[in-house]
Formats: sequence, structure tokens, C-alpha cells
Amino acid sequence: MVKDQEYLKKKASYCLDLSKKLGASDTSVIVNNSISETVNFRNKKLDESNRSDDLGIYITTYIGKKKSSISSSNLLNDNLNILIKKCIETTKNTPEDEFNSLPDKDLLAEEVKDLNLYDESHIENNDKIEYLKRLENSASDDKKIVNTESSFTENKSNFILANSDGFCDGYKSSSFNASSITVAKDEKSMERDYEYTSKCHLKDIKDAENLGKIAADHSIRKLNPKKIGSEKINIIFDKRIAKGILNTFASAISSSVITRGTSFLKDKINQKIFSDSINIFDKPDIMKGLGSRSFDAEGVKNETLKLVEQGILKHYLIDTYNGKKLNLKSNGRCGGASNLYIDNGKISYKDLLNSNSKSLYITETIGHGSNIVTGDYSVGATGFLIENGEFKYPINEITVAGNFKEMFQNITLANDLEFNYSTNSPTMMIEGMIVAGK
Repeated sequence: MVKDQEYLKKKASYCLDLSKKLGASDTSVIVNNSISETVNFRNKKLDESNRSDDLGIYITTYIGKKKSSISSSNLLNDNLNILIKKCIETTKNTPEDEFNSLPDKDLLAEEVKDLNLYDESHIENNDKIEYLKRLENSASDDKKIVNTESSFTENKSNFILANSDGFCDGYKSSSFNASSITVAKDEKSMERDYEYTSKCHLKDIKDAENLGKIAADHSIRKLNPKKIGSEKINIIFDKRIAKGILNTFASAISSSVITRGTSFLKDKINQKIFSDSINIFDKPDIMKGLGSRSFDAEGVKNETLKLVEQGILKHYLIDTYNGKKLNLKSNGRCGGASNLYIDNGKISYKDLLNSNSKSLYITETIGHGSNIVTGDYSVGATGFLIENGEFKYPINEITVAGNFKEMFQNITLANDLEFNYSTNSPTMMIEGMIVAGK
């Protein structure tokens, strides 16, 4: 069992009181306890089983506009005394920064919403093993599958965030995660792919047999890939890949990169950066959402942001420190986005596939090819050639390239949005991208 709120609050209060006595003008404390249990299988055999129990504290002290932080996994009071003394001494010797401060009091969350993020259920190790046995048997059912790896992880956590302005709150959360990686082989090639499931509640994860079958099917359909030539062509990104493009967008509107001037989206507020049909939301209060939260990492309350409205950029993701640099108030995004998603398009998945006589469907990208300074995008990729709405054959060893400034203007979305992750996108088509092949 994770530590209860009273224990965590007691430790946080002790640190706040002592730091004030030792001369801190302000203090922020995070106390966290998390327990994780993982079982791994390889080729139908138990490979590893482990459990971790992490207890930690993170203390930040301010003396005027001076600031420093310290952390530890030892929460005994004797150790906390030493930590806080060291933190105070370091703060005294730290240069002043006019933007250092706790969040404005009027922005702090006043309540923790019940977003149903915690499941009391505990799945015993033997039950994890039984789940993975079923998963592995399903994944190995086809003789083309020559190697399998699978994993089941249960996480439980609880935390308290407190500061010297009177904020003190936190909540429990849980997650249950299962994954399957399969390798398929025939006389001409060997390919790998995966599938996974992650939910706050145990009953919501995918069935073991279904998860294994999907992973196997993904790998088998990639066998015997063909090479294609270089050309300019419409690219359809599978939802697993499209959400990565959305994550890059979120990185480019983080206030930290905006203040440094290292984003291609700096100075773009209230400007049109997408086509008219694009609407992007960050919604922190989705029930059982993997990114849901009642407040950000500073205690600032969260509200839904319509980041992009009809193609126009409306907000950056702002924390206290960088917000002050931009002369803007925090909008509760210290730590980044919560549940980020692009709203549904107007056409079906099938109609999107049929929208061109020829296109490429990308299921996997290789490498970190997103440059948020210039907006350039270039990644290795694998996928399928589509002709007249039909998947013709798998393709590999291609490079897909473009620039987000143009890519964002040429997006067409299907209406198949699902909330399976903390970042979600419908299937996405981007017109006129450059493909480098054989």
C-alpha cells in the first residue's frame, strides 16, 4: 500500500516549518510515494519479476528572488534537517533572478476533483503471470511468429504538494500497463511490431488474447516489404504516429522554449498556423484520463484550453517562471500538457484512405527527426502503399520529410478519435510530403 495522505502531509509540513525558521521567505515541497510491480515474459517463459517502492521528497526554498532545490529518498527527520539547512545555504549563495517566485495565490487550486484516477484493485503476481501466459500463447499462435516479449506493470502512487502560501493537496493515481512485442519471419524477411494497453483501472485494459493477436498481426502484415522510389506524395499517419506529431506541437508551444526564442511558433499567438478545420484541446478533467489532474506541478488549477481554434493558435503552455518572462499568467501547465488531443475530422477512416488514388500509410517512424527550432521534420519510416483505398503491400527503408509550417496547413483528419493515451489524434493525412526511397 502507498503511504496515506496524512503521512505525506506531515512530512511536507515539517519541511515548511523548518525552512521558515531557517530563513526561507518561501518554500515548496513535493512528497511522493509510488509502488510498481512488473512481470516480463520472453518466448512463453517467465523472464523477470520485480517490485519497487519509491519514497521521495523534493524541496525548493526561496530567499527573496534567490532559489535552489534539493531532493532525497530519506524522509527521516534527522536527514530532512540536514537537507533543508543545505538548501537554505545554497539559496543564500545563488544569484538573484527577478522571475523566481511561487505561483500567484489566486491561481492555486481550491479543490481536488474526483477524476476516478485510482483503482484499489491489486493483481497478484500469479495473476500477472497467467495474463502474460495467455497473451504469449495468442501472440505465438501463427508459426510465422518466431520471437515474443511481453510485460505487465501495475503502478500505484500518492503525493502531496505544499507551499508556504498555504496550498497543501494531492491525490492517488494508478495505472495498469501491458505490452506485447512480436517478431515475424518468412523466407524473405524478418519484421517486428508491438501493441500495448494502459489504463487507470484494471478492468479497462485490453484482453490478453486480443492484445497478443493484434501485436502478431501487426508484425506479420509487414513481412516481405518492397522498396519504392523518391516522390512527393500524400502521407497518412496511423493514430499511433499522428499523436507523436501532436506531441511535437506541444513541445513547440511550451513557454520555456518560447522565452528562449527556440521555437518556430514563437510570436504566433492569434495567428493561423493550421488549416481552418483544425481544433486542438488540452483537457485535464477527463474521467480516468491518463493525463488527467486537478492542478499542475506548482499547484495552479487546471482548466480546459482550446489551444488551436479553427487553425488559430490561442495559447502557449505556461508555467509561473516562464509566464512572468512573457508577462503572462500561468495557465496551469507546469509539467506540460495534460490530455492533449486534436478534435475529430469530418470524414470516415475509409473515405480518408480513398481520398487519393495513391498514398503511403505510415505505421512506424525511426529516429527523432523533429526540429522545433526550424520546424523541419525528417524521419525514417515503414508502412504500406495504398492504391484506391486498398493496402497493396508493405514498404520500408524510406525517409519522410517536410516542415511543420507547411505540414500543419495541409492536414486532413478522419473521424476516428479514441482516448487511448494522454495524447490522442485521429488518423491524419498530410498532403504533399517528400519521400526519399531507393
